[in-house]
Amino acid sequence: QHLLWRAARAQRHPGMSDPAPPYDGPAGGWDALAAVGRALRAQAQPATIAKALLHANQPDGFDCPGCAWPDSDHRSSFEFCENGAKAVAWEATGKVVGAEFFAAHSASDLRQRSDHWLEAQGRLGTPLRFDATSDHYQPVSWEHACEEIGAALRALPGPQAAAFYTSGRTSNEAAFLYQLFARQFGTNNLPDCSNLCHEATSIGLPLSIGVGKGTVQLTDFDQADAIFSFGHNPGTNHPRMLATLRSAARRGARIVVFNPLRERGLERFRSPQSATEMLTGGSTELATHYYQPRIGSDLYVLQGLMKRVLELEALSPGQVLDHEFIASHCWGFDALAAQLRAASWPQLCAASGLTLEDFQQAAAVYVGARAAIIAYGMGITQHVHGTANVQQLANLLLLRGNLGRAGAGICPVRGHSNVQGDRTVGINERPPEAFLQRLDQAFGFTSPRVHGVSVVECIGAMQRGEIRALLSMGGNFAVAAPDPVATFEAMRQLTLYVGIHTKLNRSHLLPTRSAWILPCFGRTDIDVQAGGVQSVTVEDSMSQVHASRGIKAPASPQMRSEPAIVAALAAATLPASTVPWQWLAADYSRIRDAIESVVPGFERYNERIAAPGGFRLPNAAAQRHWLTKSGRAEFMPLPELASPDADAPLADYPLTLTTIRSHDQYNTSVYGFDDRYRGIKGRRDVLFMNSADIAALGIAAGDAVDIAAAGGVASCAAGAAAGATPERVLRGLKVVDYAIASGCCAAYYPEASGLVALSAFDPQSRTPSFKSISVCVRPAAS
Repeated sequence: QHLLWRAARAQRHPGMSDPAPPYDGPAGGWDALAAVGRALRAQAQPATIAKALLHANQPDGFDCPGCAWPDSDHRSSFEFCENGAKAVAWEATGKVVGAEFFAAHSASDLRQRSDHWLEAQGRLGTPLRFDATSDHYQPVSWEHACEEIGAALRALPGPQAAAFYTSGRTSNEAAFLYQLFARQFGTNNLPDCSNLCHEATSIGLPLSIGVGKGTVQLTDFDQADAIFSFGHNPGTNHPRMLATLRSAARRGARIVVFNPLRERGLERFRSPQSATEMLTGGSTELATHYYQPRIGSDLYVLQGLMKRVLELEALSPGQVLDHEFIASHCWGFDALAAQLRAASWPQLCAASGLTLEDFQQAAAVYVGARAAIIAYGMGITQHVHGTANVQQLANLLLLRGNLGRAGAGICPVRGHSNVQGDRTVGINERPPEAFLQRLDQAFGFTSPRVHGVSVVECIGAMQRGEIRALLSMGGNFAVAAPDPVATFEAMRQLTLYVGIHTKLNRSHLLPTRSAWILPCFGRTDIDVQAGGVQSVTVEDSMSQVHASRGIKAPASPQMRSEPAIVAALAAATLPASTVPWQWLAADYSRIRDAIESVVPGFERYNERIAAPGGFRLPNAAAQRHWLTKSGRAEFMPLPELASPDADAPLADYPLTLTTIRSHDQYNTSVYGFDDRYRGIKGRRDVLFMNSADIAALGIAAGDAVDIAAAGGVASCAAGAAAGATPERVLRGLKVVDYAIASGCCAAYYPEASGLVALSAFDPQSRTPSFKSISVCVRPAAS
């Protein structure tokens, strides 16, 4: 049976307009300040939120709930970006949804609302239980909620029937208690948002260099001669990185970008903290070289760059490769070199969409740099070969010894403020044996050794009825996952759903039996427990661990902290547990002592987070200590030399689509309907296309089109003519002429996630292929 995804969740503003003219200004500047003002005015208590922003990313304040870009040692009074301000305003709103709201709105009514509308109603203010008879969420006491949830978990056929999902917003303290709860319950089913974004990093880098994290510090950007950017858009997804790139550009560092789309945040930036640029209208040019490869061609781009490096070594023997580093620290060079020499330039150019001259230019910059950094995002990881992509980046760095020295290294740019920290403290469905042994010793029980499920695997297990209960601490599981038809249906089969959240979202509205909403604190909320005012800790993209303390009173007295909620649920579920749950949650320094006893690198944890900026966790690869099987950094050739023909678009689905975020968006949260840097105002139902592809299809910018993903019928054209419906269709998007690589198109996430099959994922990391989907585009059906 063909399933049709009708873009029911495509966000459309009542006052939507046709796409505006292309944005001609730089990123940042006065437009960014104006956007911050609008974000504050859109929420109740704008003065309170404005005051809160002065404490964002400050030593005595809270960590921004947005991206994980690190804080500079030399901070100003304004350590937030435009999108960070939107995230803070969205969380710190004075709007509260309580019993009256849920009495007025049934679950059926709420399901008809857009995701933007649901979150915009405000902070969740009271614990709630879904009543299937009345189709309403109804208020309930915390004690009753914990007792009932605990009883429901104990009534499951076994611990593997439950899954514990985590969002990257969760603190180290809450995440550690959460994984301890899950493992004492008897399962490693700990899917989390990293499964959907940077899991390819966590899987690929340990095999290459022995650690699943980046090796650079912020100071390395001050010393790099070249910064290579692959598959990320800092202007929207982590705007504070723009200040770092601006500083590098102004001292003469080369910035080389590989991105299928032209993104203003990689081209020009006007710093709101520069009086000169703001008053004179000046800006700083960022990218010195900008290449637009085809979507999904990263393997061939990287093969081409490395092949050219080897050619330059052949022209100047001993002057290009770091032979001493390779001989002393690496393994597998000969196999990689043989594979690269066998690669064909015509095939690499055809597959990537780049010219031989492009490869020669970019490689010349790399070879000419004394020290180089590679920064990358989900444009590298969210592919069926995401793990291989990450390993090829590491290969490129290893060729010239650009790991473990000043101004050089690999920099995966995490998109969520503590997704890296959650993994560090144990949120891992495939935990290392050493971690489990230390956990068992610290708490006196035996952890399960059977591997748990990732997000994609969790959805499949829910479909089969193997997982019947889902606890979700943060995030929006239903909307973040691929294949919403399959995901929604799987969630409807759950016998228990528990959402620990700050705001209402679609995941709360899908379960049809036992469902609970437990309102929790956000980063900006003051957290008072029996032990006094509490701080939590987070880990940024560069392994720096620092404290975060809320500065405003919670909007409702019924809200509780995540550690307190986890402790209460664990105590109610595991009455025979010897873990002092409530004692731990009464003072988070006790949780940190427990983390210190289990996780290496957290020595003197409480002492060190008292210092401004906290401390950096040890990174073996940054010290040229390789925790791999061979004890060396390993060059990772592809298992078979990638054939460009193997990844060529399907004949009937000739375009490759990537999902993207708008500038008024953070992950699944949509703050507004504009995408300023791409010229979009008041709408999200758009498809960005190359002008040549638009003309070749006989359509025009502004036309309404349907997008069909591969599957369902033998031919897209034949299916359209015969009236058959392909398996996955996104209907009624407006075409936007945009500077995107030929043969490629882009649409917004999560609306376009219905085009991503649950089976389309990287087999090594199980990361869904959100960034590379074979599609065809045709005029919209009437």
